[in-house]
Amino acid sequence: MESYAFTLPMSVRDYECDMQGIVNNSVYQNYLEHARHEYLKSVGVDFTEYTRRGIHLVVVRAELDYRSPLQSGDLFRVALNFRRESRLKFAFYQDIYGMADNRLILNAKITGTALNARGRPEIPAELDLLME
Repeated sequence: MESYAFTLPMSVRDYECDMQGIVNNSVYQNYLEHARHEYLKSVGVDFTEYTRRGIHLVVVRAELDYRSPLQSGDLFRVALNFRRESRLKFAFYQDIYGMADNRLILNAKITGTALNARGRPEIPAELDLLME
């Protein structure tokens, strides 16, 4: 298994499941976003301060490969790495694993950028330092 910069344990809540009894595909985006935000908070990125400075982190592309379903009550972990993709883009490489059996649930690559106060792409220096 790959080593990750950050891992967040979570659990499936009943209301996240669809009529088939599995987590609805759209809910995985919430899991991924929550893990990204928790990671950024853990390394000192303050969204409130960024907003005050007119900086906005935005997703420009989301690629998700669903491998195995989660069901109500399942425990899982979202693991991620944060990497530079180009001068103005970064990506979160994220995997979700079931905790009971370590099975791969989902792979994702979420590509983003930062927009400055003028609405132009610009990566803040402190964010730049975090990228592998």
